[in-house]
Amino acid sequence: MKIIIREATIIDSESPFHNIKVDILIVDEVIKKIGTSIQNTENAEEVKLDNLHVSQGWFDSSVSLGEPGFEDRETIANGLNVAARSGFTAIALQPNSYPIIDNQSQINFVKSKSNGFATQLFPIGALTKGSEGKDMAELFDMKNAGAVAFGDYNKSLNNANLLKIALQYTQDFDGVVIAFAQDANIKGNGVANEGTVSTRLGLKGIPNLAEELQITRNLFLLEYTGGKLHIPTISTAKSVQLIKKAKAKGLNVTCSVSVHHLVLTDEKLENFDTRFKVSPPLRNEKDRKALLKGVLDNTIDMITSDHNPIDIEHKKMEFDMAKNGTIGLETAFGALLTVMPLDKIIGKLTLGKSVFGIENQSISEGKKANITLFTPEGKSVFNKKNILSKSKNSTFLGTEIKGKVYGIVNQGQLVLN
Repeated sequence: MKIIIREATIIDSESPFHNIKVDILIVDEVIKKIGTSIQNTENAEEVKLDNLHVSQGWFDSSVSLGEPGFEDRETIANGLNVAARSGFTAIALQPNSYPIIDNQSQINFVKSKSNGFATQLFPIGALTKGSEGKDMAELFDMKNAGAVAFGDYNKSLNNANLLKIALQYTQDFDGVVIAFAQDANIKGNGVANEGTVSTRLGLKGIPNLAEELQITRNLFLLEYTGGKLHIPTISTAKSVQLIKKAKAKGLNVTCSVSVHHLVLTDEKLENFDTRFKVSPPLRNEKDRKALLKGVLDNTIDMITSDHNPIDIEHKKMEFDMAKNGTIGLETAFGALLTVMPLDKIIGKLTLGKSVFGIENQSISEGKKANITLFTPEGKSVFNKKNILSKSKNSTFLGTEIKGKVYGIVNQGQLVLN
């Protein structure tokens, strides 16, 4: 592959060309030259796009795809193509398939299915066998096979001792433990954020306490054991404060927030539209603002789409019965631009790699080409024809978003929309 990316503004604080408009020559997988008016002496393909910006390739720390077992929701092949066209050069795959990804052979299976794609797939292994919360899975074997972290997707571990042992055990091989925080007993049969909206609509509420109590417990365990803990998709103001205090103590804890929790609130539930039924639930405006503040002051380490395709049979039904989840890869960048500055978005979509032990590649000469192409300009309304995923359960249907993703360069491939 030989390409010249023309007149691109580089957004990369680690690059000597940060905020500078340049040409970029890529030969095979390596950035050979960065400068102005690079001569095309090698018969390279030229890429010239309106108001082109480039950054380090984006990483999504929480993506569900379905395969194996739920290919009707999404396949690995289509999911990786969706990710590429959404600007992501790497994704962390959640283990919530059928069977659950809880052993070495399952890790090898999903990795083999991802070979040859521009977007790289990094599997998360289940923390417990079958994600049932009873017995610890084969963590060391999965780490050797390529798992970047261990967690049971959207399931909180009731057994505190099991989490304690996992945090101690994974230190021997520098493993990351992911602990989703939602106390199942306090959640009960709740389906929406506990507040004025759920009361008015007659929906059973999930109090903020369900998340905050579990985070408090997990941080106490981390302080006792040491190790690396990642708390995904936090959703309340107090959760941000709890993690901020833990970081000030020097605990090795990171956290993420989903795009939809930064942009939307539980007011969206007024029509009982199950596209807005997610886990954790959409919270109120006070929580949304606190999450945004947590991103801006770097308490929150990364932003995820929390992409979770759900087939229509499990989504288009009574609110209480519908499955939780929204797709989010296609709208992640455009939705974030409506609430946050560009530099911060790019930082939060790239920083997560280092947490999961994935090498960051700055946009510099001699480095591997791992690049996202986009423009922050323009507005559009996201509708069904923009959905590339097999499932259509997007919280952002009919919503105005900003900017546009052009594609990626990674693994020696150029993918353009």
